[in-house]
Amino acid sequence: MIEEPPHSAPKLQAQPQNPTRKTAWSGRFETLPSEEVERFGASLPVDKRMWREDIDGSIAHARMLGSCGIITPEEAASLIAELEDIRTNIEAGTFTPKHRAEDIHMLIEAELTQRLGDLGGRLHTGRSRNDQVATDLRLHLKRRLTDEHLPLLLDLRAVLIEAARSSKKIILPGYTHMQRAQPILLAHYLLAYVQMFARDFTRFLAAREAADVSPLGSAALAGTSYAIDRQMTAAELGFSAVSVNALDAVSDRDFVLDALYACSVCQMHLSRICEELVLWSSTEFGFVTLDDSYATGSSIMPQKKNPDFAELVRGKSGRVYGDLMALLTVMKALPLSYDKDMQEDKEPVFDALDTVTDSLHILVGMLDTAHFHKSRMRTAATRGFAAATDLADFLVQQAGVPFRQAHEIMGNVVLYAIKQNRLSLEQLSLDELRAFHPAFNQEAMELLDPRATVAHKTSEGATAPVAVEAQLTKSQACLEADKKLL
Repeated sequence: MIEEPPHSAPKLQAQPQNPTRKTAWSGRFETLPSEEVERFGASLPVDKRMWREDIDGSIAHARMLGSCGIITPEEAASLIAELEDIRTNIEAGTFTPKHRAEDIHMLIEAELTQRLGDLGGRLHTGRSRNDQVATDLRLHLKRRLTDEHLPLLLDLRAVLIEAARSSKKIILPGYTHMQRAQPILLAHYLLAYVQMFARDFTRFLAAREAADVSPLGSAALAGTSYAIDRQMTAAELGFSAVSVNALDAVSDRDFVLDALYACSVCQMHLSRICEELVLWSSTEFGFVTLDDSYATGSSIMPQKKNPDFAELVRGKSGRVYGDLMALLTVMKALPLSYDKDMQEDKEPVFDALDTVTDSLHILVGMLDTAHFHKSRMRTAATRGFAAATDLADFLVQQAGVPFRQAHEIMGNVVLYAIKQNRLSLEQLSLDELRAFHPAFNQEAMELLDPRATVAHKTSEGATAPVAVEAQLTKSQACLEADKKLL
């Protein structure tokens, strides 16, 4: 059996080792490439994953040929019946081809010809492998994006929204430059990632839309002299449009690049949240405990609990970026139209799609089972003089002090606190504050409590409970609207 990745079962059986060597193009050649060269040029180990799409495209093409009178309706029916039988055999794991083929398209066509004789060869009338490959890949991307990435992004946003809803009173320090900046609600933090993954959803939708154009019927590059009906095949295959220019249709891989870009940005967002989970689960932070099912131990240190899976998701961003760069490099100087270089389009996009699918699965489970430590976060929020900006704003709002002057005053207050070995501004007395400006009063002292600091941030999109509640409402509404797009 030819092993396929877990995302694309069932499996195809291996080809026999010593078949009669013949190709779909050997008529013009006196000498064929050696088996070693043939193996180098073969794409079957990669593109076998598109067997569903190849059968679907061939059935649509056969039905159209029959409808247009290019073959008889009976011939079309025979082709369709055998293609459906091949589908059944592959799904059941009983497909045993008796011929060598360089790709999935030739493998299925050869099987069809073996079963139906010359009629099997008539299926290719009015099309080329160039438009056939492009059609299969577009169908494959549409299916994968619809069945895997878009639903998983919805799941991840739902988990984050629920976590935010249950943590509306938990305060932690927000960071800039990895230094404690200002207190925020944990819900505010989680909803920031909801926005990132909502944008990823939009990018994947756009990638699906970019793939939703049928190139079938463009043939090799110039179209065909047969009176085919491209609209018919596009409609049967679920495409919303037909490509405008045959030359462009067979050489276009922008839609693959769109998918790879969406994967790259999504994996970057996954990497960012995993970086924070790695940091937060450390003893130094202690903000979160990951469930044991998403951690591993050390082979030598019994006490260790390592966030390996968060680290691995973070690390896999490099390979997804590499997939994007690989195809950009392949395409950068290709003349029109199809070139064999473009055979290198599938491996990177399949790898990126697989990687993002796996990473999303991991993150959904990891976040759904994570435990956040409220007291540890609250204590950290009081450290690092996080109320300094709020006290500067107090001087601006209550005493009319220009902000730059208020900023300098609070800088002096922080310097004083550091020299007095104070860990936070909360440890300063009112008299100490008034030594820097007489406008400081009991109301200013109340701002030293992170809860008050957070509550004052009421602008749209801010971290105050009322602002976070509005974000929750909008995020949930956006999630429900996006669900309807699938």
